[in-house]
Amino acid sequence: MDFDYPAPEGVDISVPNAARMYDYALGGRNNYAADREFADVFFAMQPNARDEARQSRQFLIRAVHHLAAEASIRQFVDVGSGLPTEQNVHEVAHQVDPSARVVYVDYDPVVIAHGNALLATTEHVTLVQADLRKPADILTQPGLLERVDLSRPMALVLNNVLHFVTEEDDPYGIVATLTGAMSPGSYLVLSHVSFPPALLEAVIAKAGGRPSAPYVSRTPEQIMRFFDGFELLEPGLVTPLEWRPPIERHAVQEKLFVQVAVGRKVLSATG
Repeated sequence: MDFDYPAPEGVDISVPNAARMYDYALGGRNNYAADREFADVFFAMQPNARDEARQSRQFLIRAVHHLAAEASIRQFVDVGSGLPTEQNVHEVAHQVDPSARVVYVDYDPVVIAHGNALLATTEHVTLVQADLRKPADILTQPGLLERVDLSRPMALVLNNVLHFVTEEDDPYGIVATLTGAMSPGSYLVLSHVSFPPALLEAVIAKAGGRPSAPYVSRTPEQIMRFFDGFELLEPGLVTPLEWRPPIERHAVQEKLFVQVAVGRKVLSATG
């Protein structure tokens, strides 16, 4: 039986919310009826979508563990972090080094309400409320600057968030501002949807309403532009299932609409 917890003040639970729909896809309970109804329409039209969300999360876990264990990264900034779930960034990084510092950034009041209780569990982890569309504000947040030394290598995580940034908000300029503040040797962990725009419009038409944030699908070539000034780790820009899977996959049968990559900063990122 579904259970809807009281919403934070000012949150309209009648409008589907991307973070809550992602939580629902991962099997979480921090979502409402409108989120589940919209997501179920999408899942019915794209049967692999729920598994794809889980695979995308597994990519993030593998990427963070690799950077902590193999690249000795001890600073992580997860922008658009979404609702807490199992194996959050700090939990993965702390498996390697409990002193690793992790800053979560989100502007959604539901995320903030739950994140403050569940994420900020140690002095090395904090959550700040800020908007990805205002990257300069993120870089000046006291909560971030208290835990992250921008003069040292770090990892910037942009997991399933840039497809909510429209061209009018200059997504490439946003990423360039954030990566421009990072020192050489830092990493960018990114996942982004790449599906036919007609698919989302069909879901919206069938569901009878739009989610709170717009989806913007981008081609692999457009996604690669976010990595200007970065050298991609093997295997490059691929689907979540193909990025260093725990077991060898001889073929990927599923039709997946998410592209993922990890890049190492070698030059100053350009917009």
